[in-house]
Amino acid sequence: MTHPRPSPSPSILSYSCASLGLGICFLGISACDQRVAESTPPAPAPKAVEQPVAESASPTPPPAQAAEVAVTYRRPPFSWDTVPIYQMFGDGKRLLTDAELSIVAASSDFICLEKTHGLKKMRCTKLAAKREIERFKKIDPKMFCLFYFNSAYAFPFSKDTGVFGAEVVEEPFRSFLLSDPKTGEPKRRGIVRMFDVLNPEFRTWWAETVGKGVRATGADGVFVDQMHGNVFSRRKQQKEVDAAQAEMMRMAKKAIGPEKILLLNGADSPELFEIGDAFMFEHPNAARFLTKEAIVADWDLMKKFSAAGKISVWRIGVNKEPKEAKLVSEADLEKFSRERLSYYLAAFLIGAQPYSYFQYGWGWTLQDGALVEYPEFSKPLGAPKAEATRPDPAAWIFTREFEKASVRVDLAAGQGEIHWH
Repeated sequence: MTHPRPSPSPSILSYSCASLGLGICFLGISACDQRVAESTPPAPAPKAVEQPVAESASPTPPPAQAAEVAVTYRRPPFSWDTVPIYQMFGDGKRLLTDAELSIVAASSDFICLEKTHGLKKMRCTKLAAKREIERFKKIDPKMFCLFYFNSAYAFPFSKDTGVFGAEVVEEPFRSFLLSDPKTGEPKRRGIVRMFDVLNPEFRTWWAETVGKGVRATGADGVFVDQMHGNVFSRRKQQKEVDAAQAEMMRMAKKAIGPEKILLLNGADSPELFEIGDAFMFEHPNAARFLTKEAIVADWDLMKKFSAAGKISVWRIGVNKEPKEAKLVSEADLEKFSRERLSYYLAAFLIGAQPYSYFQYGWGWTLQDGALVEYPEFSKPLGAPKAEATRPDPAAWIFTREFEKASVRVDLAAGQGEIHWH
């Protein structure tokens, strides 16, 4: 399972709420628990395979020309014409403007609306998601839009989960939460209550609620965040927690229906391989925590997922560390993201397979990169001519040829080059 992120501090997640109907003051929370995610070391990567890419002497056939794997669910209309992009964002205060809607739709046909999106405007994020999905599909009926749901934390942002924002959570919902053994009160990380995945009644409610959310919003599937099952609170029950989490995902897949996408945030769990339709490789602070060995291991998993007809989302959080106590401005973060794009995009393209998608930015809110127009994303790419090559097995330099681009990455030096033909 994916591993937990550190506790949100009260200063970050400062809100008080008697119930959703009395008003939610959560809008300081960034989407997908951004500040929590960005401060956390990533989950340990799967054991790296020394040379998962082919040697240059005998290149394999282009993966784009491989036989299509039959799947039951509908997938986004994947293409190598340009870099395949996945977008995920939210603005807790409002819906997208028409101009913003057009920018996002032009950048990607595979998106997810984050958990706080439109909360203040619509008072319910499920209603906000429904409205936005309708707007996106008017622009392009083929767009794939996912609904967000958290499997570990009881965020009370919709009609279905608003009960968890009450000062006192009544039964049966109280039993869905972990209890603090010292106080008997619902356990929290920061001030967010935590779900108890070992409760079978909770698992049933959670899966049914996910299914209702997908149907009500008209979404093409669901993105499930925080796949760890709060195991850090009960390490001795790791096996039971992992088994319960896997069962809940099976139930969720059944609840959303065979044609809908189940995108799980966590690519390092063998238990979930057969259950999930898509997997996110989340690297929230890549500059600090994403090693060269982890990148190679990701390539190997992306190849495995593609061979099984599954989708991969390689998410890079390109963060610039603050100097002393000075905050980093949005302008600085955008500038830094542009400076580092050639490296991370090259690293993605070296390992990209059919139905591999790239997500890039410095957070999860709408203002954290989703509206930035990177010229590289619209340049003609073309299908890969072969798998990547590693000329020197002792070095960390990899190259790959596409129909309209030549890619080189040096993982040891943290440098990448893309020459567009």
